[in-house]
Amino acid sequence: MSDGPSYGFDTLQIHAGARPDPATGARQTPIYQTTAYVFRDAEHAAALFNLQEVGYIYSRLTNPTVAVLQERIATLEGGVGAVCCSSGHAAQIMALFPLMQPGCNVVASTRLYGGTVTQFSQTIKRFGWSAKFVDFDDLDAVRDAIDDNTRAVFGESIANPGGYITDIRAIADIADAAGVPLIIDNTSATPYLCNPISLGATLVVHSTTKYLTGNGTVTGGCIVDSGQFDWSASDKFPSLSQPEPAYHGLKFHETFGPLAFTFHSIAIGLRDLGMTMNPQAAHYTLMGIETLSLRMERHVENAMTVATWLENDPRVDYVTYAGLDSSPYSARIPAVCPKGAGALFTFAVKGGYEACVKLVDSLEIFSHVANLGDTRSLIIHSASTTHRQLTPEQQEAAGAAPNVVRVSIGIENAEDLIADLDQALARATA
Repeated sequence: MSDGPSYGFDTLQIHAGARPDPATGARQTPIYQTTAYVFRDAEHAAALFNLQEVGYIYSRLTNPTVAVLQERIATLEGGVGAVCCSSGHAAQIMALFPLMQPGCNVVASTRLYGGTVTQFSQTIKRFGWSAKFVDFDDLDAVRDAIDDNTRAVFGESIANPGGYITDIRAIADIADAAGVPLIIDNTSATPYLCNPISLGATLVVHSTTKYLTGNGTVTGGCIVDSGQFDWSASDKFPSLSQPEPAYHGLKFHETFGPLAFTFHSIAIGLRDLGMTMNPQAAHYTLMGIETLSLRMERHVENAMTVATWLENDPRVDYVTYAGLDSSPYSARIPAVCPKGAGALFTFAVKGGYEACVKLVDSLEIFSHVANLGDTRSLIIHSASTTHRQLTPEQQEAAGAAPNVVRVSIGIENAEDLIADLDQALARATA
């Protein structure tokens, strides 16, 4: 189909990137479970390896099933291209890889998934990179943190675990003034609730494991390229603006224009890092995206119902859901997430750490897992699990204090979820 502007989100989430299989007429995208692809002749092979022609060489780089998923996510996000990879964590490294060099830093929000904080504060040091963590509600602090060695600004649209909403436009303006790209993790919001590129983001990353797939079956990640950043405006991004030795001096931005980042991430990133998404994972995610809007509407509806009930329960100290009028982030919803504040938030249990542990152990419908974005409702005590490696100060800053649990509200009957929380809170605070 032609993915023109006349098509709505519900249509694009089913049809974008997909065409009947030319060999069989199969309507659903086939799983191309193959390692390699036969070249037409030696000249065709050479053209592919020289990046003179687009096509399939080896499934570490490109695969027809994965290609459909890439086009679909890019279309839904409003990007020019996308690259899928093995996990959300892989997507973050892939996003930084063409931008960073030893001695460079990324300015990151303090409100991030605990694994991301660990990846940025510890693991990337092995590449000679570093991260500066800043409260993104303090715009002056963000502006002051950017220096001559900063190569990216990184935040989440709806922050995990607290569900806090980032003022993407304000952060984008700061990044743009500094001449560096803004990377937004849109996992918790999905393109149905939030469109970071329209708010000024350069790159969007996803853990496709979560809401995009929606059924807890496979892991995956994706980087979406807005195509709007001028990689040659300064000498900060030589991987994209300067000659690439591995391709006989080819300059990615000069050659591929708006698609420079996308082509580099495939030709260099996937080639050398090997963080490849397998075609079966892509297939599951494609099927999940077909119902994305329907699921997100129910997720948001249920989250609002459950959060309201929790806020009024005397056994609960506070609820962080941005959809509540009491939230300091509720005013950002119309501009950032006009269709709702998502389904991820935390609440504090009176009784502290021990009460949280008892609560988690007493639930029946909610599943105690290290995941989010499933059709099933999920819960976790972040301080003892996903944010366990962080300092107490980092836990507090991330919204994962010891007296707090994180919930990912599913699409079950809201009445059943409330009843389950009610009986578990009774046991936890007895």
